[in-house]
Amino acid sequence: MKLLTKFNLILLVIFGASGLLICQLAYRFLSNNARREVLAQAELMVAGTRAVRDYTTDDLSPLLQQNPRHKVRFLAETIPAFAATTTFNKVRKSYPEYSYKEATLNPTNPEDRASDWEADLIHELRDHPEQERVVGERDTPSGPALYLAHPIKVDPACLECHSTPAAAPHAMLAVYGSANGFDWKPNEIVGAQIISVPMSVPVAIANQAFRSLLVMLILTLLLAILALDAGVYWLVIRPLRLVSESGDRISKGDKNVPPLVVSGKDEIASVVASFNRMRVSLTKALAMLEES
Repeated sequence: MKLLTKFNLILLVIFGASGLLICQLAYRFLSNNARREVLAQAELMVAGTRAVRDYTTDDLSPLLQQNPRHKVRFLAETIPAFAATTTFNKVRKSYPEYSYKEATLNPTNPEDRASDWEADLIHELRDHPEQERVVGERDTPSGPALYLAHPIKVDPACLECHSTPAAAPHAMLAVYGSANGFDWKPNEIVGAQIISVPMSVPVAIANQAFRSLLVMLILTLLLAILALDAGVYWLVIRPLRLVSESGDRISKGDKNVPPLVVSGKDEIASVVASFNRMRVSLTKALAMLEES
């Protein structure tokens, strides 16, 4: 087996072992980074829904409540949750993987009632009011999903409709009745803004980045091996081949072998210099034998 082949095998073993370790660490890093990216997008969406809620509560709802139609027909546009959900559904045209729900334990609208797992999140937020959010994963019929939940606290504007049935607008009672959505308390956590996204989204992001990284690593490996092969050939193999060819000529009795050029002060240069001294000694010895 030639020296260059042995050298390449050693490089492949070293680079292969290092590459496996790098790939494992890189995929873990890329997966975590993709998860953080998805959560960051979800946080931005939550911030957007909060802005819509605040705008509806502070600016839009007071105007709509002055509309005479509001006294005879309930206008859902006055409700912050309706405005936030409607706005998010438009955002979903660009982010179809994300889903949003303002889940509530005791909602006026039955569609907003929390499911079992959503109710568990709300109770967790209630038990730990210092938490600003809850992040986790859960299994769904379509596969694992990543969720982000922020608490919904009762503010004074909420109590205008959710304190007692007597204080609620008659138009709202005509639509939803007086059985649900009341007896809320100030600053009580009654629900959660929950954004869910399939785990396939961050996994796909991580896989795409990992494939790009893998291609770059393979190209870097090939270029590194080619560069090292060229260096080994010109700095090691070529000088040793010249020494070998010159030694072969001397062993066959050729007296006209020129001295090899010594370049540098490394080990290869030492071997070439030693060979030149040996060549001179052999030439003198052969001359003495011929004279005798």
